[in-house]
Amino acid sequence: MTNHQSLANKPIGVFDSGAGGLTVVSQIFRHLPSEQVIYFGDMGRTPYGIRSAEVIKSFSRQNVNFLLEQDVKFIVVACNSASALALDYILQIFNIPMMGVIEPGSRAAASGTKNGRIGVIGTEATIGSLSYTKALLKIDPKLEVFSMACPLFVSLAENGYIGKKAAYLIAEDYLGYLKEKKIDTLVLGCTHYPPLKGVIGKVMGDDVRLIDSAEETAKTIGQMLAELNLANSNPAAGAHKFYVSDTPEKLKEISKYFVESPVEEVARIDINSY
Repeated sequence: MTNHQSLANKPIGVFDSGAGGLTVVSQIFRHLPSEQVIYFGDMGRTPYGIRSAEVIKSFSRQNVNFLLEQDVKFIVVACNSASALALDYILQIFNIPMMGVIEPGSRAAASGTKNGRIGVIGTEATIGSLSYTKALLKIDPKLEVFSMACPLFVSLAENGYIGKKAAYLIAEDYLGYLKEKKIDTLVLGCTHYPPLKGVIGKVMGDDVRLIDSAEETAKTIGQMLAELNLANSNPAAGAHKFYVSDTPEKLKEISKYFVESPVEEVARIDINSY
């Protein structure tokens, strides 16, 4: 077996501030079925979206250290807050290919809009960092970008409040501003948001296209692995593994909102030792 081949057989590492990154994992399963995934959800310190850049950087560094110990070949920062505030930092420290979730979602939004008016929703940290606005304007400086922090959406998704009346009321409250702006494309700039697609879509109306950054990320991972000669051509990938910093039972319980078949086994690790 060549060195490249043995490298290609290694798993992809994915980390998130909690359970939201499972939406990325779900799309990896769908688009890259021969890849093995090692997932780390920082359930003990979730959410990242309300924390400072320094803290998010330090958490992200620990998360990467843990995944490197699992012998991964590639790391996906499946958290928008960490992608926005820590990706450049960890890319400088670690010598392993990595990608975040902001670029793929931005590219899909820029190529999908007809009227050039794009909305972005995310956590306070992601919206405050202006990462999506910068990424979108880099692609096309003529775009108009309107952003809205929707912190309560994380709790709604994690607690299974998907189709309940409360979810609609909160969504209508948050999204009213973006509806006024006549956007035709809305980026779900947080990996916790895809389970709420139905609610968000209903509030925004049929004329607004929703961009699921989780799905766009999985497609981009496939392209990057191919370019780096790291795509696993061996269909018998190893078993997927799931780790958390706290409350493994909670990840198992809420995984049903994020992945098609709920996660059965979750191990708790001491992330502070990394």
